[in-house]
Amino acid sequence: MKGMQTDMNEKIYDVTALGELLIDFTENGTSAQGNPLFEANPGGAPCNVLAMLTKLGHKTAFIGKVGDDFFGKQLREAITEVGIDSTGLLSDPEIHTTLAMVHTYPDGDRDFSFYRNPGADMMLREDEIPEELIKSTKIFHFGTLSMTHDGVRAATKKAISIAEEANALISFDPNLRPPLWKSLDDAKEQILYGLSHCNILKISDNEIQWLTGKEDYTDGVNWIRERYNIPLILVSMGKEGSRAYYEDKIVEVKPFLQKNTIETTGAGDTFCGCVLHYICEHGLKDLTEADLTKMLTFANAAAARITTRKGALRVMPDRAEIEAVMKK
Repeated sequence: MKGMQTDMNEKIYDVTALGELLIDFTENGTSAQGNPLFEANPGGAPCNVLAMLTKLGHKTAFIGKVGDDFFGKQLREAITEVGIDSTGLLSDPEIHTTLAMVHTYPDGDRDFSFYRNPGADMMLREDEIPEELIKSTKIFHFGTLSMTHDGVRAATKKAISIAEEANALISFDPNLRPPLWKSLDDAKEQILYGLSHCNILKISDNEIQWLTGKEDYTDGVNWIRERYNIPLILVSMGKEGSRAYYEDKIVEVKPFLQKNTIETTGAGDTFCGCVLHYICEHGLKDLTEADLTKMLTFANAAAARITTRKGALRVMPDRAEIEAVMKK
């Protein structure tokens, strides 16, 4: 780990992420005729994570694919505008940008419908992976939307391999979206692959219960630890807050529930970005309970702040806004 810390200081990028970049059509009222109105928000978990990191002053880069169409151009502009390096973002001349329709329930929770058969994000190929970019990053982050189909799965696994050889820390958020998988057995197999390659795991309450078959989150974490050596495991628990599992330590921090919550889109990604921010600044070695509490408190506050805004990527909170939530 010491060698890794030295290497980390010499890398150009703090965090590079690979995965989906898409348009989230989020509900935004009704028209005069009574039809639902939708706003075309830039979305996709990996770039949400990077947008949060960029807002906190980190140098980030994205690897993925959009269509050579109106929405693809909008997405490229959006990530460039927030400061994410887009040299690893490719445009597909034939396949359109992936779209998602997001239905929001009264309590802010969501349902997704995807237009992705195929979508440009799943067309990324192994030979398109930018090796030098990945070799230049301290932390490499990925999820499973880039593992749903054979071609992009091979590309993702190649990127992970390059990152490991370059001594990057590997961060993984399964971000399970059942409609995008041919079968949930296939999803489980790829999530287990992710677990076998990551140093930092961010997993949601319902994901860990589904994956491990354990109702209790600590039992679920123990199930994972019996099979995989993951130094830091974070469980996001929605309205219950979050937990960090590190060595023999378990730290839980309550959420900052907001009266003016609109939707939860991007809350988990915002949380994940803040965790990676802490690791960028402090490393993954010798973390104390106080360190973990500080990390989770900041991450919970940022996640709470994003629930009061529509979309995520373009409207990430800055440090002052996050600290204001923590003071309330």
